[in-house]
Amino acid sequence: MSITLPPGFKLLLSILPRALLPPTLVLVATKLIRSHLELPSWLVFLSSVLSLPVMFTMSLYWKDWMNRRAARAQGAVMPPMISGRLPGSVDLLKVIKQDHECRFPGYRIFERSEQYGHTYTFRVYFENRIIVTEPEYIKIVLATDFAGYEKGPEFRLQFNALLGTGVFNSDGEMWKFHRAMTRPFFSRDRISHFDIFDRHAEDALNLIKKRTREGYPIDWQDLVSRFTLDSATEFLFGLDVRSLSAGLPYPPSISSFPPLDALKQSKLNLQDTHPANIFAQTFLRAQVTSTHRGRYGPMWPLFEFWKDKVKEQMKVIDQFIEPLLTEALSKKTKMEGKEGSKRDGEDQEEEETLLAHLINLTDDPQIIRDETLNILLAGRDTTAMTLTAAVYMLALHPDMLARLRAEVLEKVGTRRPSYDDIRDMKYLRAFINETLRLYPAVPFNIRFTTKSAVWPPLKPGNKPLYIPSHTRVIYSVFAMHRRKDLWGPDAMDFDPDRFLDERLSKYLTSNPFIFLPFNAGPRICLGQQFAYNEVSFMLIRLVQQFSSILLVQKEANPEKMPPPGWAESKGSNGKDQVRIRAHLTMFVDVGVALFAVRIRDETDLLLSVPIF
Repeated sequence: MSITLPPGFKLLLSILPRALLPPTLVLVATKLIRSHLELPSWLVFLSSVLSLPVMFTMSLYWKDWMNRRAARAQGAVMPPMISGRLPGSVDLLKVIKQDHECRFPGYRIFERSEQYGHTYTFRVYFENRIIVTEPEYIKIVLATDFAGYEKGPEFRLQFNALLGTGVFNSDGEMWKFHRAMTRPFFSRDRISHFDIFDRHAEDALNLIKKRTREGYPIDWQDLVSRFTLDSATEFLFGLDVRSLSAGLPYPPSISSFPPLDALKQSKLNLQDTHPANIFAQTFLRAQVTSTHRGRYGPMWPLFEFWKDKVKEQMKVIDQFIEPLLTEALSKKTKMEGKEGSKRDGEDQEEEETLLAHLINLTDDPQIIRDETLNILLAGRDTTAMTLTAAVYMLALHPDMLARLRAEVLEKVGTRRPSYDDIRDMKYLRAFINETLRLYPAVPFNIRFTTKSAVWPPLKPGNKPLYIPSHTRVIYSVFAMHRRKDLWGPDAMDFDPDRFLDERLSKYLTSNPFIFLPFNAGPRICLGQQFAYNEVSFMLIRLVQQFSSILLVQKEANPEKMPPPGWAESKGSNGKDQVRIRAHLTMFVDVGVALFAVRIRDETDLLLSVPIF
């Protein structure tokens, strides 16, 4: 029986030999010296205690000196360094937390880029992290020198409990294995099979109408998170979690709306115990906890000393996945026992799920579980954020809503859209691209260098940049997508026409790596077209039935309005009315913004729709 040690103990055991080396050397040295010279015990004790921090500090200076020496040897320089006043720059973590609460996302990146350029070193917890918002360098990391950069052992350990060895948390041969398994499933036939989207979109829109007739707002981000969760789980497992059937939350503040009666209040109280809500909330907490570990670098186990918090949360997720996995493996075994192993019509239908596809390739339940969870994360949260931001923009830009609705009614009318319909709708695609530009679902990403690298200078007369081996490189497409020198003076403005007029060839065509909502290179998102189809389908269905959208966040939750200075923060265009946050993906903070959608059928109804 194997014994699982707490994360903190594991870390301490791994660093114990190095931690004991300095005091051991001191004790050995003092013993040799005492054979010729008497030393007081207090001096021996003090030297032993101080030996570890002294040795650690010396090693840091030595490492910095070696890096500068290696850079000079290649005619390069280190990226500009930003460090705090306290040891390990731990004071910078406090600044990060404060920014998280009251500043626009990436505020410091925009601010520091003005002073240090678009590539600099940020030191925290004694670790150097290269921050990059330069498309030419991101291109090196993702494409031209792909083998020189990986997720890295520290990242894999940080997200192991959540993602296991799935495609988003693996490197080398394991990554190739997962990629090769999953790629064939995302064929055009499967990603353009809209039956799943149609069923769940209809359920979602019916919930909007029902809540409208009650006179209450609905939470749009909550709604599309349920829509994408149900769609993703049915697509992956053949069985959805039915989160749309769990009921929708009422606004945090109901002073502007009719009071809740006893029946509505009882339904609201039952929502927390609904299995689908428990599944979604636990999955969210697991992502947040996994992401927050990155603040502490490789030292995060010390902050979860006695137990892995993510592993505890994943037990709820496994309660949903493991029965489906066990049943699917059992069916495969029975099918293989049949003479000839011929599949009937039912078997053909089962292969429409990713789970069935993976089971035909491997019998390893851990590999299958990890891969389906990875795809679930990508298929649910990223699409939900894109739909949330898209409708937020429609609320702020009624002229764009009218233009999009006109295109939909002209090309599709009121029928269900097809793959070809979506492909031919130019403004719809431009609108989604502009949403992805200003609100990319994955705003930041990480790689570790596998070897030292020299990045070429971007301006004549500048020296190249030296990037040491095993260095964390954090690249932000969120910040890059908002750079005025890359996208023009109106980069902060939401304008879908930039993907249709002369600005397309002026900026993007000549430099395609300035737009990376789906990553790039060998690890480019496999589900890119699937995501476009799902977002397009839902937006089409929405504007077919709803003619206008109004933002009414103050009425629903005035306490969650963005704080003073938020909209004027670096990186914002000054018009932002919601608070954006991020874990692995971006989302809108709880209760920040609400929408009102005016529809006309047998009555004129006002629908208020909040974002999460």
